[in-house]
Amino acid sequence: MKKLLLTLILSCLPLLARADAWSESYRLEAIGRYADAAAQIEGQVRNGEYAQIRHAWLLYLQGRFEESIAGYKRAGTMNPRSIDAHLGVTLPLMAQWKWQEAAEVTRALLSKAPGNYAATVRLLVIEEALKQWRPMAEDAAQMAARYPSDATAWVYLARAEAWQNNVDRARDAYQRVLQIVPGHLEATKYLAKK
Repeated sequence: MKKLLLTLILSCLPLLARADAWSESYRLEAIGRYADAAAQIEGQVRNGEYAQIRHAWLLYLQGRFEESIAGYKRAGTMNPRSIDAHLGVTLPLMAQWKWQEAAEVTRALLSKAPGNYAATVRLLVIEEALKQWRPMAEDAAQMAARYPSDATAWVYLARAEAWQNNVDRARDAYQRVLQIVPGHLEATKYLAKK
């Protein structure tokens, strides 16, 4: 019986070591030690999509943007339907101000996953950076229609309308923001001026 128990314990050690590596990776990330967090799971990166995505995320946090992009793309190759992998590519692109390329990736993703919340928010951020006010207004309006209780959609719609000098539409959108988030600083400030 003791021999059986010892065999069972020894056979579980590799699983426990992997679990401990993941726990340690998350602990190290939480305290800002991103390279050490990545090192904890490097041996598992080729074993699955999630490990690849997590590793790419940790590379992004270190500012190793090209390696991060490559990692997210590898994860996308492992699972071509992965929204996480394809969306992940946008983060290092945006961090490098590669707005046009980030927009292309995001629009391609939205063609596969129309209405995806995270992708739509990223597209709004990108369109704002590119000063694409009309497309930003259109995308924000569609998002606000899908998520009418989401202040983010209304804020981006209000900004786009304000930049296009559509004062009434901007005012309406900012008033909606205040219904959702009373005291919202940006909305309050805009409406006080108009």
